[in-house]
Amino acid sequence: MKTILLKGSKRTESGTKNSKALRNEGKVPCVLYGANTLEHFYIYTADFKNLVYTPNTYKVRLDIDGEIFESILQEVQFHPVSDIILHADFFKVEPNKAVTVKVPVTLTGNAPGVRAGGKLLQKINKMTVKGTLENLPESVEVSISSLELGQSVKVKDIQVVNFEILDNADNAIATCKMTRAAIAAAAADKK
Repeated sequence: MKTILLKGSKRTESGTKNSKALRNEGKVPCVLYGANTLEHFYIYTADFKNLVYTPNTYKVRLDIDGEIFESILQEVQFHPVSDIILHADFFKVEPNKAVTVKVPVTLTGNAPGVRAGGKLLQKINKMTVKGTLENLPESVEVSISSLELGQSVKVKDIQVVNFEILDNADNAIATCKMTRAAIAAAAADKK
C-alpha cells in the first residue's frame, strides 16, 4: 500500500469557535486516535487533495510538529452544500495489528461475454479488507477472463493471501449483462 505524507500542527484550543476560525484560514481540524493516542491538530485544506479526491487508498504518515505517526484516514466530514472538508479523523496504526480499510477493485482480462455482445457492469468499486498494513494490497484484482454472458464474478470467487475480504461472499463484483442487441441476435438465430 502506498504512503502519503501529511504535515500538521497541534491545536492549542478545541471547540466549535476554534474549528470555525481554522476553516476560515484554509485549515482542516483533525483528530488522531488509537493505541492510547489522542492528538488534536490541523492540516491545510489543499494538502488533502491527493488523499481524499482519488479512488486509491493510502497509508498516511502524519508529521505533527516533528512527531511521526503511521495512520489511515478513518473518516472525512464534508459541508453538505459546498463540499468543503470540515473535519478529518485519522486512526493510528500499530505494527503487526490488523486494520480494516476499503481498497479499490481492479478488473483484469477480457470477458468473452463482452466479445459476444454483452455489457460489463462493475457492481463493486471498493471492497472492505482486513489485514496488517504491510500485507494490504493497493487494489483487489479480479479476473474477468472467464466471464460469459449472464454470469457474475462474486466475492467468494476471489482468492487472497495475507488479508481477508469482509464483504458478503454472495455479492457480485462484476456481471456480464445481455444487451438488447444480444437478445435480438439470439432470437433471430433461433428462427
